[in-house]
Amino acid sequence: MSSVSRVFRSARPRQGSPGPGPTALGAVSQEEINGVLLSRLLASTKTDPSLGLQGFEHRVFSQFGDDGIIAYLTSFVPAECRRFAEFGVEDYSESNTRLLMTRDNWSGLVIDGSQAHIDTIRGRKDFWRYDLTAVAAFVTAESIGPLFEEHGYTGRLGLLSVDIDGADYWVLKALTAVEPLILVCEYISAFGPTAPITVPYDPAFRRLDAHYSGLYAGASLAALTRLAAERGLRLVGSNSAGNNAYFVHPSLGVPLPTLSPAEAHVPSRFREARGADGQMLLRRADECLELIADMPVVNVETSQTISVREALAL
Repeated sequence: MSSVSRVFRSARPRQGSPGPGPTALGAVSQEEINGVLLSRLLASTKTDPSLGLQGFEHRVFSQFGDDGIIAYLTSFVPAECRRFAEFGVEDYSESNTRLLMTRDNWSGLVIDGSQAHIDTIRGRKDFWRYDLTAVAAFVTAESIGPLFEEHGYTGRLGLLSVDIDGADYWVLKALTAVEPLILVCEYISAFGPTAPITVPYDPAFRRLDAHYSGLYAGASLAALTRLAAERGLRLVGSNSAGNNAYFVHPSLGVPLPTLSPAEAHVPSRFREARGADGQMLLRRADECLELIADMPVVNVETSQTISVREALAL
């Protein structure tokens, strides 16, 4: 019998046994239990840093293989820093930090702009199990610091995950209340590996309102790497999907090399671009850049506002 089969069999109630009841498991599904057990098994077999960051990937709750990457990187975080924060979580069914909470019992702060999403999180029958603070708030550069301070999230933080499909760069720049040891940040792969650009700051930014294609949002990997370096964090790679970059503090001693944005950049294969009629075009973002070529971006090195066309030499 394989080790995976043994893990799953051990999680099933024995025949004739009522199995774990609501008192024991609340609303935790068998699928969730199996996912957590499988994550432990995979994490125990993927320990070789020569594999590179993507060699640690596996997925339980994350959109892509980020759960495995995060499990590896957080194994270097000291016990006193086992807290996370993530904003842009929707209803938390798919997120970068949920496995940290359910598998490793980290404390956390999650923020989303939808009250309905936060109500869903708080309404889970197993919400009482975890030290999770769920807050409904539209995140801006002006509000992010006070939000963290209000809920007691200041100082050193094990992991910070940023994905708001908008003013990510500007919000992260304004968030000085915490000092993350690990930073996970979504980058816009279509902006290329070297141009240090971001959309201009707009506190009311909404991706589809800004441009019908949904392509105009966020920041390039080069821009985020520059910002992370200002916080003393080094770039160690991206996930294989080409949407999340990983930065770590040198004090963790993670045995992965520091990479340049060009070395870490992964072209995403998402086909989520939309036409003016709102229909999906089923073409990769880098194939649709002409749609947003005349939209403005800020070069964070020069502070100049230029067009996407100028920034990427389209």
